[in-house]
Amino acid sequence: MKIEKREKLKELYHQYEIDVAKFKKAAVCIKGCANCCIDVGNIDITTLEGIIIHERMATFEEPLKSEIKARLAKNKMEREKKVLSRCAFLKKDKTCIIYDIRPFSCRWLYSVKKCDGSSPTVHRQALNLAKNTVKKIQQLDSIGYSGHISYILSLLDNEEFRKLYLRGKFNPQKIAHFGRSHGLSINRTVSS
Repeated sequence: MKIEKREKLKELYHQYEIDVAKFKKAAVCIKGCANCCIDVGNIDITTLEGIIIHERMATFEEPLKSEIKARLAKNKMEREKKVLSRCAFLKKDKTCIIYDIRPFSCRWLYSVKKCDGSSPTVHRQALNLAKNTVKKIQQLDSIGYSGHISYILSLLDNEEFRKLYLRGKFNPQKIAHFGRSHGLSINRTVSS
C-alpha cells in the first residue's frame, strides 16, 4: 500500500481534530472511561485502517497476539448474533492497545455528558463533520471495504485478499458472499 494513502489518512484524522476542537472542549471523556469501547459496540473501519491495525497486530508478541485474535473471533460471533461486544483492543485498565492508530470510528466519538451505559452526546455539527470525514476516508480507500472491525480484520487475515488489496486490486466478487453476510460496504459505492 502506498505511503501517501497512509499519510493522507493521518491528515484527515488531524483535520477532523482541528475542525472539532471547539466542540470537544466540552467533552467529559477521560482516559479509562471506555464506555464507547464497551457499550456502543459499533467500531466500523475501512480496509485501509484495517491493514494498518493488521500490520501492528503482526508485531505483537505471544500470548497477546493470540489473545487479540481470540477476542476478535468472539466479537465476530457476537456481532453475527447482534450482540454488542467489548472492543478486542481494550486492555484490563480500560485503555487502548492501538490508541495511536485507532480507527476514525473511535476518534470521532466523545460525549458532553457522562454516558453511564448510554450512547454518547455529541454536537450535531461534530457529527456532520464526522460523516463528511468518513466519506473522505472511504474515497481514499476506494478499492476497499467498510464494516465492523472484526469482519474487516477477518477479511485481512485471508492472505489472498490481503495481497490483492495491497496490490491495489479490486475484486468484490471474491468476497461477495462474505461481504453480503457480514454487512460490508464497498467504499467505491458508498462514498460517491
